[in-house]
Amino acid sequence: MSKPRKPKGRPVSGWLILDKPVDFGSTEAVSKIKWLFNAQKAGHAGTLDPLASGMLPIALGDATKTVPYVMDGRKIYEFTVTWGEERSTDDLEGEVTAASDQRPAEEDIRSLLPSYTGTINQIPPQFSAIKIAGERAYDLARDGETVEIPSREVEIFRLTLLGVERDKAHFEVECGKGTYVRALARDFGRDLGCHGHISELRRTFVAPFGEDKMVPLAELVALEAIEDRDERLAALDAFLIDTAEALSNLTHLLVSDDQAYRLKMGNPVILRGHGAPIAEAEVYATARGKLVAIGEIDQGEFRPKRVFG
Repeated sequence: MSKPRKPKGRPVSGWLILDKPVDFGSTEAVSKIKWLFNAQKAGHAGTLDPLASGMLPIALGDATKTVPYVMDGRKIYEFTVTWGEERSTDDLEGEVTAASDQRPAEEDIRSLLPSYTGTINQIPPQFSAIKIAGERAYDLARDGETVEIPSREVEIFRLTLLGVERDKAHFEVECGKGTYVRALARDFGRDLGCHGHISELRRTFVAPFGEDKMVPLAELVALEAIEDRDERLAALDAFLIDTAEALSNLTHLLVSDDQAYRLKMGNPVILRGHGAPIAEAEVYATARGKLVAIGEIDQGEFRPKRVFG
């Protein structure tokens, strides 16, 4: 019987909050970071289009188990809509599909914003990762097919007009999971009767990570110049954020060493003492400052769903 293959790379864990440059795909960015850190596993929490820049949270090692909690978080984007053209991709990359000489007045733009705030129905772009009959919409669109993508509810918490030029308007939006900013630009243009598409897009926040956590890719790549491998990896690891920071919106439970051992073996533990929680849907447990498990509390018992080494 053959031995199981030993994973390639280091068992390094944590979050890297990458400031992704324009013209660099999210999958490409993850591959680059995985290679730089010589990590066994890596994944990202929310795709950024190649033409978009900004925050791309990348999980290494055990932190990949916390990716869903970051993907569900609020996001903030700054974006520019250029008026006069609607495009097949709803951004600069696509072909022009409709054009207009009309340009909206600032007061017309401002009067439009309340209708795009709160829970709204949005049809994702034709070029999107939405699955239609098992296939990605962007694959069908590239084959020249026009597909009917059903609308869905998304949450817009805040939408601000930052500035206006004749052919452009600059916005900031705070939104929930699944919101397509490109679709906002498309729909703004249609409602204003002038057509529009995204010409600049930057993500500045993915809950719970703030803009101050971002690290430019060039800064990481520059560390390749360090010849000593251990020194180079140590310099890279200094940019990592502890895995538990991704769970700051969940209830936190401190456990003993004995409880941590039981949890890591997949066993539940009974919570005792005054003030011990009775029921919580999602909780993360730590011991000695280290993440141990994510789970639920039911009838005073913590039951692990994901455990960490």
